[in-house]
Amino acid sequence: MNRKLRYAILSFITIGAFGISCKQEKDSSVLSKNVPTVSKVTELNPDEEEIKTTINELLFNAGNYNVSALKTMVSDKAMLGISSLKDGTWFNTEIAINDFFKSIEKRERSPYCELPNDYDILITEGQLALARADCNLYRWGIPQSREVNHFTFIKENEKWKILNISWTKEELPNEQQIYDVEIFARGYAQAWCSQRPNFVSSFFAEDGELTVNNGEPAKGTLEITNVAKGFMEAFPDMIVSLDSLKTKSDKTQFYWTLTGTNNGLNGTGNKVKISGFEEWTFNDKGLIQKSTGSFDENEYKRQLEVGTN
Repeated sequence: MNRKLRYAILSFITIGAFGISCKQEKDSSVLSKNVPTVSKVTELNPDEEEIKTTINELLFNAGNYNVSALKTMVSDKAMLGISSLKDGTWFNTEIAINDFFKSIEKRERSPYCELPNDYDILITEGQLALARADCNLYRWGIPQSREVNHFTFIKENEKWKILNISWTKEELPNEQQIYDVEIFARGYAQAWCSQRPNFVSSFFAEDGELTVNNGEPAKGTLEITNVAKGFMEAFPDMIVSLDSLKTKSDKTQFYWTLTGTNNGLNGTGNKVKISGFEEWTFNDKGLIQKSTGSFDENEYKRQLEVGTN
């Protein structure tokens, strides 16, 4: 199908959906360290770059179930839908955006990381845009499904806003569900940004351990959840970024940077930017069995008192 025809069809699509994904057991897929898919690189103009950034932010917030952020990006009259292939038959679902937001608050959730492989963007008169993002959806470093997302944008007050989203979903066959440690690390960093501490502990074995700056180890998912909760409560706007990932023998080093404002209970109100790393060992299911973390605690305390300046 040529590009013009595809977008002619796409222009009639007025429904869409975020990543509602069937939960899969974390230990049911093949484990190996695989090189992540490389997205195709094309030069984009400023409007196209803004649209691409908006799509990435939406997928990031959807993977963390950050409803408050999603509401600022999508029209309150938008419709969401999904066309899903199951046992050789396509099933369609349609739901209003506000009903969707209510539904995700009522069901059990687990983190996912949806990464685009490529984009197609078509802009009309600088005011309307159609975009397509071909993505893989991952849970704990394992690709679960291929999801092709279609977006309709409109420019309001010089900012692109999403009117509608539509997508197709197709589960990947078992032979393609190959563990990727770099995607695992990206998902782990994303979970630290979620304000859902149980998302962080879900990356650990049930009897896993997390040690920070030679302190007493947090053992088991409940204690690890409490460690994550402490940071999230201290920094409601916390962002943790993956800086790099290094593997030596059976150890993997996850280098990170935390940025946030200490606006939690009894907080100083100061901004903090601190870097550190965790050294991981994994169990045979690809989850963290033991993590030993380190950062400059004196600099961290200084920034809490006076900020980053």
